[in-house]
Amino acid sequence: MIPPWDGKELQWQDKRFVKDRVTSFLHVPLNFGAVMKRNVGRIEAAGARPEHMVILADENSLWGADVYLEVTKEIPGANMASLSGTFLCKVFEGPYRNMRKWIEEMKQFVQSQGRNLQRLYFYYTTCPNCARKHGKNYVAILAQV
Repeated sequence: MIPPWDGKELQWQDKRFVKDRVTSFLHVPLNFGAVMKRNVGRIEAAGARPEHMVILADENSLWGADVYLEVTKEIPGANMASLSGTFLCKVFEGPYRNMRKWIEEMKQFVQSQGRNLQRLYFYYTTCPNCARKHGKNYVAILAQV
């Protein structure tokens, strides 16, 4: 699914998420599926899954990433987080090996808008297996400015 945010500015105020951590090796996730399964199960059991769930990754280390799963309400026992601010978004298509190029393009986009980059979040719309099956791999990069 292509997020409808390409080239758009998003304003979020206390957007609710369940926050968890994925273990990675050189930014390659090792337990992403298990983390998603655990959290999506918890979210669905609480009746807090939005119609189109946004899942963001903050790739803040070579060895792991914080993941944010959008929810419609608080989840008992979950690590809750909220995001607020202004976010610029661009959608990219292609293999994950293009990530460095996409990040540079995103930084240039932010500068071209006269904004200062605070943090990048990544919305991986498909898993690698789904991307192979469907022939497309869309990644939305959200720049908090």
